[in-house]
Amino acid sequence: MNTSSDIYRLTLPENREIILVGTAHISQESKDLVRKTIEEESPDTVCVELDEGRMKSLEEPDRWKNLDLKAIIRQKQLGTLVANLVLGSYQKRMGDQTGVRPGAELQEAVQIAKEKNIPIVLADRQIKTTLRRTWSYTPWYRKFALLGALISSIFDKTEVSEEELRKIKEQDSLNAMMAEFGKTFPEVKKVLIDERDQFLASRIINAPGKKVVAVVGAGHVKGISQIIEQNMELPSEDSLSEIKKASLTFKILAWSVPVAIVAAIVAIGFNSGIAKAGELSLHWAMLTGGGAMLGTIIAGGHPLTVLIALLTAPFTTLIPMIGVGFFTALTQVYMRPPRVQEMETLNDDIWKVRRWWKNRVTRVFLCFLLPGLPTVIGKVLAILKIYQAF
Repeated sequence: MNTSSDIYRLTLPENREIILVGTAHISQESKDLVRKTIEEESPDTVCVELDEGRMKSLEEPDRWKNLDLKAIIRQKQLGTLVANLVLGSYQKRMGDQTGVRPGAELQEAVQIAKEKNIPIVLADRQIKTTLRRTWSYTPWYRKFALLGALISSIFDKTEVSEEELRKIKEQDSLNAMMAEFGKTFPEVKKVLIDERDQFLASRIINAPGKKVVAVVGAGHVKGISQIIEQNMELPSEDSLSEIKKASLTFKILAWSVPVAIVAAIVAIGFNSGIAKAGELSLHWAMLTGGGAMLGTIIAGGHPLTVLIALLTAPFTTLIPMIGVGFFTALTQVYMRPPRVQEMETLNDDIWKVRRWWKNRVTRVFLCFLLPGLPTVIGKVLAILKIYQAF
């Protein structure tokens, strides 16, 4: 039985009770509701929709400013960082409109639980795992649309009031929105919503104590409550955290293109002479390297970064596991390391296109992203020249 439209009570065997508190992550009303619920219910355990990383981010909001970009790039995590920053900054911008810091209600739940010495369970899957699974389960031909949707959010100037938040948070409206999003990106909805419903439900069910208060985003309440009420069988946490690896067939196909290109140039060398093979190789280097160089110049890369783009692109286009952006971003961060004040203004600068080339952090992002497309175009043109030479 519900005590309010945002609180859902679930009864489990052995007289256990789970109280789901559905919240909007940038709502003062939700923050107040969380405090009131925990104080009145005095639960044995408080579950929150957080993982260890997000918990640290809430407790130490300035921690991310000390990020080691060099290490992140070497670990090939820059793409994940960019997506995480865009999503986090989007919530922050909406929060600025309502005067509530994103995740304030989750932090409130943690704070009250600590005040009352109530055990806390971090119930969410790691955000890094969620983002990586989202990307890995998105078909390659839809990745561009997903990136486009992410980038378009930067230009969305819609302002959200507390009243609009209240409407969004209503179960029917939110489920309708998620259903609509699921039609466009079903694989994304599966990872972002459905899988996390399962992960959250598992952690909440297994939380210790007879009475558990779980603070989660309103969009997860329906899924979690259905899982618990219908006693659905849940996959293991390991299976929900596993990153999908490329199949052997995909690896063979990925390597077949560069192998075919090299074999074609060698075959042309046998049939038409070394000079012709050398000419095609030079075309390959100039078209792919030139494309990468152009993208890096547009990104405002350091002169050495531009040179590295020119030199590495002819090789990275033949190696499926690594892109030219890895080398250009790493070179850029070494040659133009971000200043402290640029890290401090990053959340604001990321939403203003004119600042992308002024902030050294966003310029590293540009050096990572922009060389890719012209490099691919150069690769296609080079392949056409090889084909015409047969």
